Amino acid sequence: MMENLDEAELCFPQLNSSCRKPTQPPTEALLIYILLSSMSLLTVALNLLVIIAISHFRQLHTPTNVFLLSLAVSDLLVGFVLMPVEIIYIEACWFLGDVVCTLYYVIDYIITSTSVANMVLISADRYVAICDPLHYPTRVTKRRAQIGICLCWVCSVLYRIFFLHSHLTEPERSHSCLGECVVVVNKTSADLIVSFLGPILIIIILYLRVFVVAVSQARAMRSHVTAVTHQQTQTVKPKKSEIKAARTLGVVVAVFLLCSAPYYCFIVAHEYQLIGEETAGIEIWLLYINSCVNPMIYVFFYPWFRKAIRHIVTLQILQPGSSQTRFM
Repeated sequence: MMENLDEAELCFPQLNSSCRKPTQPPTEALLIYILLSSMSLLTVALNLLVIIAISHFRQLHTPTNVFLLSLAVSDLLVGFVLMPVEIIYIEACWFLGDVVCTLYYVIDYIITSTSVANMVLISADRYVAICDPLHYPTRVTKRRAQIGICLCWVCSVLYRIFFLHSHLTEPERSHSCLGECVVVVNKTSADLIVSFLGPILIIIILYLRVFVVAVSQARAMRSHVTAVTHQQTQTVKPKKSEIKAARTLGVVVAVFLLCSAPYYCFIVAHEYQLIGEETAGIEIWLLYINSCVNPMIYVFFYPWFRKAIRHIVTLQILQPGSSQTRFM
């Protein structure tokens, strides 16, 4: 009887090399499924609204919004591809084979790498807009933003394929038993520097500079200056809207750091065997939550996004000429 019970707990009962099935109390498992599934649907819906709004309305076709569009695409893929797989894998074995498992991890790493690269581009965009407003319209054009985004995605794909090429040629090398989907990456520290610590350092340096300039500009606005001085500095002072955008996108970057830092700290600690894999799911889902939070930040801080959502939900975008609607 005990032998039959043990076999029932195996992913492949007929094979001795099979993994054991993940088990949780039914009520707890149901609550987890409902919560995470709702989060996945919300992530897809909110980021889809961002994509439709920026793509449809011509007034929103700005370089900054091009970067937000790319970020929304990566966040949409998190909700549409990564979250559902993680939800299924919580209470089930992996039955899709080693090749699909490796491809899933490649896609996962590509999306997360692209998200980090998008944050670097957003920070660089705000740096030029605030610190060099006179040359911003010529240095950061929509075409250059599009080229930067394309390079961002292409480089992420090529880098991840290069980094995981050994797993693509030998997809079964990482798992310890059948029914498991695991990819053990060597040289994690080197990858961490390239894909996270290096970009994060750039983001922090750029935003510190943006913060210093924004504070100095705010003080200058409050101070009493002569009309001549005001006329001389007016042409090089960043617009109030640019400073507000920098503040909003600063919140986006800060939330990203808070959500992603625990995940990358876990990777380092796990590599040096300081902690086990018991909390891996928490760090992964905290990283994924960021993809759901980003559109919520736009709702709170961007009036144009709230107006665009109203037009989309009420189907006003189906009317002729709706793409010419002005929100700002």
